[in-house]
Amino acid sequence: MDKRLGKISKAMMYGVLAMLLLITGCSQPSGNSGPAESAGSNGEPSASAYTDAVAGAIGTGGKAVGFIFVGTKDDYGYNQAAYQGSVAVEKAFPNLKVLRAENVPETAEAERVMEQMIKDGAKIIFPTSYGHLDPALNVAKRHPDVVFFHQGGLKTAENLGTYFGTIWEPVYLAGVAAGKMTKTNKLGYIVSVPIPQVLLNVNAFEQGAKSVNPKATTTVVFTGSWCDPGQQANAANSLIDGGADVLTQHQDCTKTVIETAERNNVMTVGYHADASALAPNGWITGSVWNWPDLFVDMVKTAEEGKFKGSIYDGKYRGTLKDNVVQLTDFGKNVPDDVKALVEETKTKLINGELHPFAGPVKDQNGKVRYKEGENPTIEQLESMDFLVEGVIGTIKS
Repeated sequence: MDKRLGKISKAMMYGVLAMLLLITGCSQPSGNSGPAESAGSNGEPSASAYTDAVAGAIGTGGKAVGFIFVGTKDDYGYNQAAYQGSVAVEKAFPNLKVLRAENVPETAEAERVMEQMIKDGAKIIFPTSYGHLDPALNVAKRHPDVVFFHQGGLKTAENLGTYFGTIWEPVYLAGVAAGKMTKTNKLGYIVSVPIPQVLLNVNAFEQGAKSVNPKATTTVVFTGSWCDPGQQANAANSLIDGGADVLTQHQDCTKTVIETAERNNVMTVGYHADASALAPNGWITGSVWNWPDLFVDMVKTAEEGKFKGSIYDGKYRGTLKDNVVQLTDFGKNVPDDVKALVEETKTKLINGELHPFAGPVKDQNGKVRYKEGENPTIEQLESMDFLVEGVIGTIKS
């Protein structure tokens, strides 16, 4: 090729790119939290930036939105909450087909399912389980024009952002209610595996309980599974036999634990989705996700070509104040003074007057993890690897 033509072609490419970047830059929302990847390491426009500029913003032009769930849509828990968010997207975007896949394992099978959704026209995909992150990252590399919104992940990519909520805030409030209502001062917590999010919730619950009842302890049982009804029933019965009169959990499916507690006249604190119908007598309250409005806004952002540079381009964490996480209504047997105390505490959390992990905070061994006057950040809390004083149980590797 003639060198002069090569120079002219390159100059034209830069000119087009500069013009398009200027236009899109003017339309970006203020307060960008994500990096704008428009240049390579040598200062020249990267291939991906040039492709995006010429072909259109990532996540646009699709015919569908894909959702993958690790469990079923009616588990009274994690997957049900995410499914409700997908229903809101379906109603808000009648022009987009909503593709759903339930019981997708956290393996290479998740990649296969996402690849099929992309073939079926999806340019926006929600991998909703913690273990779907690595498969999503692999698929994201192969499809730079598709936007991925991963639920709860701690890693991101050029076209993959993560979102979650500070669910430990309502968990703390539920702990306050449990701490006031327990008669035995023994609370039980049935969890899956000791990832930071799980440990954070257990600790928040105990922090809330002992803030109003210093004698309250929380015994944690690890089932090693996100949804194993048999293991859940065994754990619930063991805790009840040990004197626990309030049970809660960090499991994807919550029905078994709640029904076991109800049969044994033990009180229940729910998680993920409102399951109060399962425990008409023992329900105290529940910590739940409010995904519908958030999911709709995320899809809208991607559909409009504004994913890059948006609050979702990176790690987004919605709070109690943002209404991304909530408490359910109280059960019929919760006293008015307990309701009032929880509401008062909730107001303090939202106003910033109270931090559930304000130092000093010690672990089970008495080691100070957060010093006097320290309020740990969300990032610090999401890397939690210990159990606080008052929690009974051992972290299993």
